Amino acid sequence: MERRRFLLALALGAAGRSAMAAVDFAPVLPGRRLVFPADHGAHPDFRTEWWYATGWLNLPDGSPLGFQTTFFRVRTGVGEDSPSAFAPRQLILAHAAIADPRLGRLRHGERSARVGFGRAGFALGQTGVWVGDWRFALDGGRYRAEVHADDFAYALELQPAGPPLLNGQGGFSAKAADPRHASYYYSRPQLAVSGSVTLDGKQQPVRGKAWLDHEWSSELLPEGAKGWDWVGLNLDDGSALMAFRLRDGHGRALWAAATWQLAGGGARVMRPAEIAFTPGREWRSPRTAITYPVEWRLRVGEREFELRPLLDDQELDSRRSTGSVYWEGAVRVVEGGRELGRGYLEMTGYGERIRVG
Repeated sequence: MERRRFLLALALGAAGRSAMAAVDFAPVLPGRRLVFPADHGAHPDFRTEWWYATGWLNLPDGSPLGFQTTFFRVRTGVGEDSPSAFAPRQLILAHAAIADPRLGRLRHGERSARVGFGRAGFALGQTGVWVGDWRFALDGGRYRAEVHADDFAYALELQPAGPPLLNGQGGFSAKAADPRHASYYYSRPQLAVSGSVTLDGKQQPVRGKAWLDHEWSSELLPEGAKGWDWVGLNLDDGSALMAFRLRDGHGRALWAAATWQLAGGGARVMRPAEIAFTPGREWRSPRTAITYPVEWRLRVGEREFELRPLLDDQELDSRRSTGSVYWEGAVRVVEGGRELGRGYLEMTGYGERIRVG
């Protein structure tokens, strides 16, 4: 979704942004049909792109963990006419995290490198992206995520339950009434996860359920948008829900969208008026002093859910790579007092507005 475009553009810097003005980035146009497996791969003519996997894991004793694996590709607009192999035409940035209630906060790490010299790269025609020894790829019908950070590591396989869920109109996902603000966007909900997690030097097997977003575009956020709230929710009946809203500086919704994957097959695209995010209990970060609403009520159509965090402190400080601080965390989905699913919530723009362009 548009949320990641904010994070990625920060990596370009002031000189890169002025150079980008002369670059012809590929446009997002309605009516383009997404084609697989080709569209699982990278789209380097566009400004930004991301593969974003989040989910819940269970340790052998039943203890829950949340996990995040994110790879960003950025076409910088810098050095495109240069013959030098050192020109930073494309960047790869990556974030990874484990939400561990026993620790009480996120374990997280980040990587970034220009494409080339074996340090980072991406594949065309099929999912494959890496930076150093961090990798995310689609191999034999399964996604594989491998991360080695300072205080955690994981090697996970994510098995899709069905075809991609196309968000918006056939994968054309509007971010405003102006169709210029849009992305190509699909999700893979209800991914069955297996593999291992290493915490405090101890490797343990895990199983769970995850969500994958793949999105690419060339436009920045609409004027007046300060941030966004997004959820990807896997429900126990086999259905799934993606929903987001863009907010202005006063917390008012500028735009909203949602896609239901129905339990019996098929999907339903919701109108902005059918979606409402209502913030609830807040938590204040002891590190950044940013206050986040960590509990929510989410209305989509005739249904209303409560979102409750696995733990409050799921703030990710990525200022060493994308320059931003955001909250990305595992949440329980409750309806009528009964838990009926789990997913991930992302919130940005609760501190300073992220400045791009």
